[in-house]
Amino acid sequence: MAQTYDFIIIGGGSAGCVLAARLSETKASVLLLEAGGRDWHPFYKMPAGFAKMTKGIGSWGWFTTPQEHLGGRRLRYTQAKVIGGGSSVNAQIYTRGAAQDYDEWRQLGCIGWSYESVLPYFRKAEDNDTYNDRYHGKGGPLGVSQPSAPLPICDAYFDAAAQMGIPRNMDMAGERQDGVGYYQLTQRNVRRSSTSVAYLDPVRHRKNLTVRTGTQVRRIMVEQGRATGVELAGGEKIHAGTEVLLSSGAIGSPRMLQLSGIGPADHLTEVGVPVVFDQPEVGSNLQDHLDLFTICECRGDFTYDKYAKPLWSVVAGLQYLINHSGPVASSLFETGGFWYADKDARSPDIQFHLGLGSGIEAGVDHMPHGGVTLNSAYLRPRSRGTVRLASDDASAAPLIDPNYWADPYDKEMSIRGLRMVREIMSQAALKPYVLAERLPGPDLTTDDDLAAYAAAHAKTDHHPAGTCRMGVDPDAVVDPRLRFNGIAGLRVVDASIMPRLVSANTNATAIMIAEKAADMIREDTGI
Repeated sequence: MAQTYDFIIIGGGSAGCVLAARLSETKASVLLLEAGGRDWHPFYKMPAGFAKMTKGIGSWGWFTTPQEHLGGRRLRYTQAKVIGGGSSVNAQIYTRGAAQDYDEWRQLGCIGWSYESVLPYFRKAEDNDTYNDRYHGKGGPLGVSQPSAPLPICDAYFDAAAQMGIPRNMDMAGERQDGVGYYQLTQRNVRRSSTSVAYLDPVRHRKNLTVRTGTQVRRIMVEQGRATGVELAGGEKIHAGTEVLLSSGAIGSPRMLQLSGIGPADHLTEVGVPVVFDQPEVGSNLQDHLDLFTICECRGDFTYDKYAKPLWSVVAGLQYLINHSGPVASSLFETGGFWYADKDARSPDIQFHLGLGSGIEAGVDHMPHGGVTLNSAYLRPRSRGTVRLASDDASAAPLIDPNYWADPYDKEMSIRGLRMVREIMSQAALKPYVLAERLPGPDLTTDDDLAAYAAAHAKTDHHPAGTCRMGVDPDAVVDPRLRFNGIAGLRVVDASIMPRLVSANTNATAIMIAEKAADMIREDTGI
């Protein structure tokens, strides 16, 4: 006889771990299913470890479809393959977006999702090592900390930005985004604070909570218009007495729905999946930030490049093990900021990440003292893409098409952002550190030159969202309570529900969504 749980959560990522922890505070029985493995490897705990995991055992190894507006390139598209999801493999940057992002959600009809409505859930999640005020909280599960291993070049970067009129901001997740500064990080005691570590590990002893890793769900079972449970890849069926909660992320959630026969009927028929419920918007509305960058050669060993060499990597490891210092204690991208490509934008529309290394993967490996990278991303893209199935095989990679630069405005703003980072790196304040720009290189000056360079080198910022859009219109995938429109007993809780992508990294927002969803689920089901 099949097992039954009150709640089945599909996906143990940033949102799924939060849901499991919060719902198991009640007497309800909770099953968390994660297709990836355990976060056993030491690199998952080390701040700099993500650089090793995103292309290794921590990733599914997926790529985009050929991007029409980037010269047909297929971009590596890291999706986490581990408990904790993106929070276990990301660069730990804690940003939330602008208040206007959430107020726009409310203006689209999503009652309860204005900035003032969601701010308490950001604060509830936090255990902030610096702030405890209107914008930040202490005592929550999630460690949020100031960087522990900044370098002097970071201060020079702040001075260079000031020379361009960009102010210093001590808290970019506070009252305003505008300016440059140190990002706070999802860390506690110089260790990654993933949702697996912060939310799940302290409550694994609960008798009403079951966690299964390495468990692939084949489909969500639907009977008479209601989600009744899941079927696993091996044929095992598990029933949900109250609700099925889908938390597999902006790529995984629409993929799972489509594998279950829930999605665009014409596409499902084409790939051989029996149609259970025709919902054309499932897997549509994909939004992501595209990352452009400049790489500059340094005059001396001012960054962490040398630690990529075998002997120095051993030294770095010992530094971290002995006193939690040095390059392994760094997220490598803990410095950045927000500013304007469009001076009339309602809030910053460009984000910077200062990388304390040269980005050797880009082919710049001939610099004696290494280099530094400054990234830019246009934050409110108008282009929309899709997530679709390649076949009815649950083990096959999905077809991920972010459709970057389909809207020419995104391209224009991206190039403005690239010009901005080049200008920052050329300021007098950075002259003692920076010898010369190596990419794109001084010979590339026109918009066409820079667009061709970006098409060849740009990468995802790993911020997919929107593919199970929340709304109040008939086409919306979920309603503002995150209930699936047309199927009872099913909710989607992750970054896929964002109607519009937030103007920042998405991990903190995914955690907030799950915190808020847990309260709504408890209210709606009476647990």
